[in-house]
Amino acid sequence: MNRINPLYLGVLLVVILVLSVYSLNSAKKSLMESKESFKETQKIANELSSLKKAYANKKINERALKKVLAQAVLRDASIKAEYKNNVVKLNSDNMDKKALDFLMGKLLNSTYDIRKMKIKRLSEEKASLELEIKW
Repeated sequence: MNRINPLYLGVLLVVILVLSVYSLNSAKKSLMESKESFKETQKIANELSSLKKAYANKKINERALKKVLAQAVLRDASIKAEYKNNVVKLNSDNMDKKALDFLMGKLLNSTYDIRKMKIKRLSEEKASLELEIKW
């Protein structure tokens, strides 16, 4: 009676093997979920980093906007720019169609945070503009 039955030992080893395989599969699933979560987090971090580079530098955005406003097409449009701490307000009461198209093309294809835009048609070739850009 002091001896251990080898059949019991075999059953014990099979049970330990099944539990080990189950815990291994559980650990694999957890690892895969963690990898997917890490990839998503890394993707979001890269996007935020690129957005920060594009929007955070006030001096570069201001310099680029001044270059756009200094173009020959926009000189006759009499655009008034008010630079405040975090906002630039552009106003023009009499802007021709070509200048408006040029300005909208430059502003909408760049990384400016346009908060308010109001364009009112005065005639076939003239319009008024109110624009607010925040940085």
